[in-house]
Amino acid sequence: MSKIIAVASQKGGVAKSTTCRNLATILAKEGYKVLAIDTDNQASMTDCFGIVKPETLDTTLYHLMMAVMNEDDLPPKESYILNRDGVDVIPSSIEMSAIEMNLVSTMSREYVLKAITEQLRPDYDYIIVDSAPSLGLMTLNVLAACDSVLIPATPEYLSVKGLELLLQTIMKIKRRINPSITFEGILLTMFDERTNLSKNMIEMVDDAYGEHIKVFDIRIPKSVKVGEANLQSKCIVDYMPTNKAAIAYQELTKELINNG
Repeated sequence: MSKIIAVASQKGGVAKSTTCRNLATILAKEGYKVLAIDTDNQASMTDCFGIVKPETLDTTLYHLMMAVMNEDDLPPKESYILNRDGVDVIPSSIEMSAIEMNLVSTMSREYVLKAITEQLRPDYDYIIVDSAPSLGLMTLNVLAACDSVLIPATPEYLSVKGLELLLQTIMKIKRRINPSITFEGILLTMFDERTNLSKNMIEMVDDAYGEHIKVFDIRIPKSVKVGEANLQSKCIVDYMPTNKAAIAYQELTKELINNG
């Protein structure tokens, strides 16, 4: 049975794309069939996989969603799925900026992405979806299509404070659109255990959400090597396997597999 995991936050700069890139690659290294879908018009995850100038590709997620909205058949998989480091990737591009406007007038607009993922689900063990840093119609599509949500947050006040609105949105989606959606948990990223701020934010997250939502004991430490790996279009495990962030992402992946 395949599992669709959305990595979502309405705040940018919390390592969503980096988390998707590393989770997908480590799952593939563990022998799973993995698809990574980039739904963000900034195409950060696409870039992390080394896919340059995605706007020049014949088919990206934008074209697939437009096909669904126009009630056209999807093209053959091999025409739009790229493979990087053992992971199948559906890239995004700046063209995704126009999707929100097109979704407004579409019937069953929350289910456009799901129409795509349901066709692809039988071919994969895991589908990892990178969402845009917003709570717009595209993010609603992501939440309607996924089985669970992994929520990255940095140990900063505004990042933690912003969790509340996202969690409220997910609960509305659960009541009205996707009753089977669950929480994978809240993942603290760019964590610096030496600072009092990080320690205080852990307590704040645990106090506010820990009773109802899993807060991962695993935290992704702040490391310049993660940025260097992204610059080289590499998974941190390949770039520097002994790095603390590489080890943390491996532990996180193991926990997700056990959850499944």
